[in-house]
Parts: sequence; C-alpha cells; structure tokens
Amino acid sequence: MSAPWLMVSASLLFALMGVCVKLASELYGAGEIVLYRSLVGLAMMLCVMRWRGVSWRTQVPAMHFWRSVSGATALCLWFFAIGGLPLATAMTLNYMSSVWIALFLIGGAVLLAPERSSTSPVDGRLVAAVLTGFAGVALVLRPTIDQEQLWFGLVGLGSGLLAAVAYLQVTALGRIGEPGERVVLYFSITGIVFGAVIALAMDGLHSHTLRGVLLLVAIGALATLGQWMMTRAYGTGATLGIAALQYLGIVFAFLLGMLVFGERLTLLSGLGVMLIIAAGVAATLLHPRPRNDIAAPTES
Repeated sequence: MSAPWLMVSASLLFALMGVCVKLASELYGAGEIVLYRSLVGLAMMLCVMRWRGVSWRTQVPAMHFWRSVSGATALCLWFFAIGGLPLATAMTLNYMSSVWIALFLIGGAVLLAPERSSTSPVDGRLVAAVLTGFAGVALVLRPTIDQEQLWFGLVGLGSGLLAAVAYLQVTALGRIGEPGERVVLYFSITGIVFGAVIALAMDGLHSHTLRGVLLLVAIGALATLGQWMMTRAYGTGATLGIAALQYLGIVFAFLLGMLVFGERLTLLSGLGVMLIIAAGVAATLLHPRPRNDIAAPTES
C-alpha cells in the first residue's frame, strides 16, 4: 500500500476507534478505556518486537518517561472528551496539536532570537495559522451552551496541548534513533499505570459484558494498527503531504458521528472545524518534519 493510502487508512482507523471509545464510554470510565486500550497495545507491540528482534532496553529512559507521561495524560483527556462531545468536535480539538506546536515554535523563536538580528524571528504565516486555529476553537466551543459540554470541550483542548508536547518528544526520540516499537511499548506501559490509577481513584473497575469486551479489544486493535500505518506512511512518503492527510480523520469522524450517533454540526461549529483544519494543515506545511519522526499528534 502506498504512503498516502496508508495515511488515509490510518485516519479512518482512528475515527473508527473514536466511535468505539464513545460507545464504550457508556459502559466504562475514561481511565478504564485507557487501561484496556494500553493492555491490548502492549500485547500487540510485544509480539511485533519479538518478531522484529527489537530490544526493550533503552539508553534514554528519562526521555521515554516524559514522552509517555504527557502522551498518556493526553490520551486520558481525549477519551474523556469523546464521551461528552460530538465525535468530530472531540477529534478536532485533539488535532489542535499542530497549532500548539506552531505556538511553541513562535515562543521559542522569540525567546532565543539573538538581539543583534535585524530580521523578525517569527514567520508571520505561522502566527496567522495559530490565530486562525484559536478562532476556530472559539467557534467550536461558543455554540456549546451547556456548561457540562463546555467543560468537555476545554478538556479536549487540553488533550491537544499535551499531545503536542508528546509529539515534540517523540520527534526528539526519533532523531536519536529510538525504534518506534520501543516508544510505543513504554507509552503502552505508562497508559496501563495511568489508566488503572484513574479508574481505581474515580469509579472503580466495572464488570464486563461481551459487548464491552469487544469494544475494548477493538479500541486497542484499531489504535495500534492505525499507529503502525501512520508510522509506515511517515517513513515511506513525502512528510508534508502525508502530515496534511491526517486531517481526513476529522472528516471521517464527522461522517461516522452522523451515521452512528445522529450528530450534526451547527453552522458556527462547522466553520470552526474548517478553520482548525486549515490552521493545522498550514502549520504543518510551514514546519517541515524530519523523515525519522515516528508518530503523529493524533495518537498522542
């Protein structure tokens, strides 16, 4: 399968995962879903690592720790937001990670620019992308009158921020040659710990039904397979074009939300989604990524 089709397939798998998370949220808390999703991911990754002969030992445990903590926290927040928001809205707020990365780059450029430089350290187009993205967020959240839904929206926005932090850390791990399988392995282990702690601290562990077990297994399998396809797409395709294709996940989520949950976007929130997609694509194209990046913001 070619790189573009790998990314399109990965985007569809992540949207399907979102459907399963929303359905599973009727039976389980966000912590439980993260716990079981991570257990399935860990089992699959151990099999892949054994098959490919990849060692679990690492020379940079601290880097893995901070990547895994930020990524697992972002995943918990995202799953919580999916349970209380329209599917497309929750995915859109999580996809704000590209805009957050652009904001981090702007801040870094301003702080680290040498004082003697006569040229502006900040690309104006990047500033415009950030402002467009936040305008989109305002439009997405403003139509939400219910205060409970507004809280879910802010949580979803936080998940995108932490996903951006995790993505920058994943990029750093890729640059020093850490295998993607090892990165996902430690992320899955951390997800198990975080999910178990949150589940036990809040609602406890719920009893299982056949429907619940099938949903949990589907979440883990779809997430892991989608991440593998995305990794392959970034490894074999043109980075910028592949990165832009990930925003198809929002389109898939919108269509699935209508088909499965009868959701519909208002005019203002629909415009906000389009602005966030445009801002994310623009921020992606203005920030070239190295070919050894191992993951994308979508999977935290």
